Amino acid sequence: MLDNFSQAMLELFATSLWETVVMVGISGTVGALLGVPLGVFLRLTDRGGVLEHSLLNKGVGWLVNAVRSTPFIILLVAIIPLTRFLTGSSIGTAAAVVPLTLAAAPFVARLVEASLREVDPGLIEAAQAMGATTGQIVWKVLLPEALPGIVAGLTITFVSLTGYSAMAGAIGGGGLGDLGIRYGYQRFLPEIMLAVVLVLVFFVQAVQSLGDWVVRRMSHR
Repeated sequence: MLDNFSQAMLELFATSLWETVVMVGISGTVGALLGVPLGVFLRLTDRGGVLEHSLLNKGVGWLVNAVRSTPFIILLVAIIPLTRFLTGSSIGTAAAVVPLTLAAAPFVARLVEASLREVDPGLIEAAQAMGATTGQIVWKVLLPEALPGIVAGLTITFVSLTGYSAMAGAIGGGGLGDLGIRYGYQRFLPEIMLAVVLVLVFFVQAVQSLGDWVVRRMSHR
């Protein structure tokens, strides 16, 4: 039989793990929905792109780099007014999703852009020679050819967001990071901190393994 403390800690771990899954899942998904089109736009408007436009590319690229270069802990604090406006609070799982999404989108955009650069230019030229529109080039050439690389990039993003979500716990973001700070650090229970680290390690390993499996399946097609 577990004592009351052990029972309570198991319940806290289960709740905190679920909060981490929700934070990473939602922010990663929304970040991908924003970042993939942004990455496509950056590639299309880049030098040699289908819609080459140096000014637009540099302007959007500068904004993406500005967000990416901001340390996440600073981003968390800097956008508190936006977080409160969108969620009604600056603490909790829902509130943590906002900065996590904002951090994920430009990260995904650059990874997608890099994957699209690997697509053979000859395929694009062939599609253009056959009269393909920009939309057709994107959906039937660029994205299908770059899909394994994009999925690999999304896997990296979800893994990174797991670390960011733990950092969000330092300011009341919920999840395993919050559990580790409140019990492992503030209440001097190193075994709780160790358990949190081990759970995060297994969680990251599961995400990475799933992503690698999907990439291998796509690469064999």
